[in-house]
Amino acid sequence: MKVIVAMSGGVDSSVVAHLLKEEGHEVIGLSFELWDKRDLKASNVCCSLETIQLARTVAESLGIEHHTVDVRDTFYTCVIEEFCDSYIRGVTPNPCILCNRYIKFEFLLQKARELGADRVATGHYARIEKGRVSGIRDEGAGNERYLLRKGTDPKKDQSYVLYVMKQDELAMTIFPLGEYNKEKTRAVAAEIGLASATRPESQEICFVGDDRYADFIKDFSPESVQPGQIVDSSGTVVGEHRGIAFYTIGQRRGLGIAAPEPLYVIDIDRKDNRVIIGQREEAMRKTFKVKELNWVALSSLEEPIKAQVKMRSTMKEEPAMIRPESDGMINVEYDEPQWAPAPGQSAVFYLDDTVLGGGIID
Repeated sequence: MKVIVAMSGGVDSSVVAHLLKEEGHEVIGLSFELWDKRDLKASNVCCSLETIQLARTVAESLGIEHHTVDVRDTFYTCVIEEFCDSYIRGVTPNPCILCNRYIKFEFLLQKARELGADRVATGHYARIEKGRVSGIRDEGAGNERYLLRKGTDPKKDQSYVLYVMKQDELAMTIFPLGEYNKEKTRAVAAEIGLASATRPESQEICFVGDDRYADFIKDFSPESVQPGQIVDSSGTVVGEHRGIAFYTIGQRRGLGIAAPEPLYVIDIDRKDNRVIIGQREEAMRKTFKVKELNWVALSSLEEPIKAQVKMRSTMKEEPAMIRPESDGMINVEYDEPQWAPAPGQSAVFYLDDTVLGGGIID
C-alpha cells in the first residue's frame, strides 16, 4: 500500500513514517509550506524552513521520498485571516481546527490522488474504526460509518481537533499512534536514532511563534484594534481596554483593574466595543448554542440525547444534554455549570470514546 505521511519535522509524524515503512508500505513524506514568514527563527514553529528541512532529513534517514506543497495562499485566507478576524470580532478561534478543516486533510488527499496513494497518515493520537453507534436514532445513517475515537492515552488524545473530518477523509486516513502514548513514541524514535527523538513539543500557535497572539493581530490589522470601556456586570465603567482583540472570555491577567477579589472577562460586547468583567462565578455557564455543525458518527442529530461535551482541547468532557433546535443549531445543557464557554471555540460531542460530532460555540 502506498501511504502519504504528513511530516512536520516532529517526533510523532517521524515515527509514523517509520512504523508504516516497517509494515512494508511504500511511504512518501509530505510537508506543507504554510506562509511567507515560514523562515521565522522562533523555536518550535512547525511551519518554519528549519522544520521542513528536519522533515526532509528524517525522510532521507528512513529512505523514503519527501515532497513539499505550497499552501500559503489557502493558509493565509482560511487560517491566518480567520484567526485574526475572529479575535477582532471578539470571538476565540482554534487555529489547529481551522488547519485540519481547510488545509491538512484536503491537501493530503489531493496529493494522494496525484501520486496514486491508497491512504494518508498523520501523527495524531486518535483512532478510526468502521461501525455504528448504538442507541441513537439516525434514519439517514445507512449502514456503517467511519467512526472517530479517542486515542488510548487520555493525556495525548487529539480527537477534539479532528471533529471536522468528513467521511471521505476518515475513509482514507490512518492514525498509527492511536494506541501509543508519548513515551512509547519517543522510545521508538530514540531506538532508531531519529533526529526528532528529543525535540520538544510546540506549545505555540504555529504561525505566531514566540510572539504574543494579540501583538500579531495588531500588526496584522492595526486600524481594527480600537480602545474602549471595561465595565462590570452592572454596566459601571471601571477602566479602559486596548481593543477587544486582546481579550477572551475567562481571561484574568492584563485587565489592569484593582479589586479585592480576582476579576475575569465574563463577556465581550462587540456592538459597543466593551469588555465586561466580573467574579469567577459570573463566568460559569450551563447552557449555550452550537453552530456550523459537523457530524461524524451520525448523519444528523434527530432527537435530544445525553452525551459528554468538551469545549476546550485541554479540558475534560462533561455530561450534558444536547438538543437539536429549529434554527439548525444544537443547544447544550450541562449537568453542572462550566467555566467560561467562549464563542468561537469548538464544542465536541462524545458518546464514551466516540466523537459524535461538534461545532462552533455561538
